[in-house]
Amino acid sequence: MTPFQKKLIRASWAQVLPLADQPAVLFYQRLFQIDPSAQALFLDTDMVLQRKKLLQVLGVAVSSLDNLGALTKTVEDLGRRHAGYGVKDQHYDSVGAALLWTLEQKLGAGWTPDVALAWTEIYTLLAGVMRRATQDARLGIAKSAA
Repeated sequence: MTPFQKKLIRASWAQVLPLADQPAVLFYQRLFQIDPSAQALFLDTDMVLQRKKLLQVLGVAVSSLDNLGALTKTVEDLGRRHAGYGVKDQHYDSVGAALLWTLEQKLGAGWTPDVALAWTEIYTLLAGVMRRATQDARLGIAKSAA
């Protein structure tokens, strides 16, 4: 990730963050629209709290762009927890699509090809870490059950 991409992510996030809960509401609406199977993961979830958590995690990711090592540990922990929630590999693709779509909707003309590429790159990186941690956790759970 280049310094320019980090700058674009920070600047675009600064435009989205003041919109408070609105982007998170839009994100989950889009996620459930494009991947109805994801909705089952949230049946017993307080969605107000979940939306706050989403914005917090994204905020941590944005503020940690210069310290990806520390961010990786946080994201690995999150991925391990997701294994227990029933998250499947396909859900990471749906989440990425919903996230990028939400950012595009909220940024409007500010959603340039460079901004899209920067967000795609950071999401791909973080989702890869989470996927591996989720898979590792599933293997650990399977070994424990055997």
